Amino acid sequence: MITKDAERTVPVTSAPAAEEPPQRPGKVRRAWDEVPRWQIYLPLGIYLVFTLVPFYWILLFALRRPGSTSLVPWPITFEHFEKVWNERSFGTYFQNSVLVGVVTLLMTTLVALAGGYALARFDFKIKRGFMLALLCSQFVPGALLLVPLFQIFAELRMINSLGSVILAETVFQLPLSIILISNFIKNVPYSLEEAAWVDGCNRFTAFRVVVLPLLRPGLIAVGSFAFVHSWNHFLFALMFLSNQEKQTIPVGLNTLLSADSVDLGALAAGGIIAAVPVVIVFAFIQKWLITGFSAGAVKG
Repeated sequence: MITKDAERTVPVTSAPAAEEPPQRPGKVRRAWDEVPRWQIYLPLGIYLVFTLVPFYWILLFALRRPGSTSLVPWPITFEHFEKVWNERSFGTYFQNSVLVGVVTLLMTTLVALAGGYALARFDFKIKRGFMLALLCSQFVPGALLLVPLFQIFAELRMINSLGSVILAETVFQLPLSIILISNFIKNVPYSLEEAAWVDGCNRFTAFRVVVLPLLRPGLIAVGSFAFVHSWNHFLFALMFLSNQEKQTIPVGLNTLLSADSVDLGALAAGGIIAAVPVVIVFAFIQKWLITGFSAGAVKG
């Protein structure tokens, strides 16, 4: 029998308090979240207008009839395109530019792949000096190379040949391409190649099977950069090619300008012909291009 005194001495234990659910951290407000929307859209709209108006102006001159002063290209005519393609030999210029661009792309990619792999996977005494020379070569303007390249190609009897333009463009693109490719290869773990060696592959097979598929974004970025630069470059084609049948599109556009008058419709049509292939290429490879340049920018 429990007495009242015993009841008083029995400690009373309270029930454990229920644990409160962890509080979710609130959304961190960034500085630009406080900026009014119009302060963002207004500068972007102004920039968009300054960017699109020149393109509309080119389309206007290319698609409206000769002598028309309308601000709307209606009725649409393709007379200027037919004129520059047939009478001004832009069909030939286009084929030459495609040949120069594609061959430059292939040669630059292959040589840069070999040089980038050597810089990424091997150590040699002049490695730092070689990297410094590649970086310093980017400060040399292309116009400074015209005279020595012209003398070299004259000795090799390559003047007035598309091969001279292709070699010049390849040499001009190689330093930056090698640096980018070496950074891409550094981002590929070296242990993957070692595992392939253990499985019986030699170095070349391990590179082709394991490393090369992982370099696809980087190769597309380097190749597209080389193609676009060779497509738009003017100086090398102007200096090394004298035959009209060997000219490229940038030089062909220059032939539409004269001291007495300028056919704005034909010039606009030629500019569109020169720009459309590059726009189409970038429309298809933009995802790979952004991924490739961002991967190459990461230090391995």
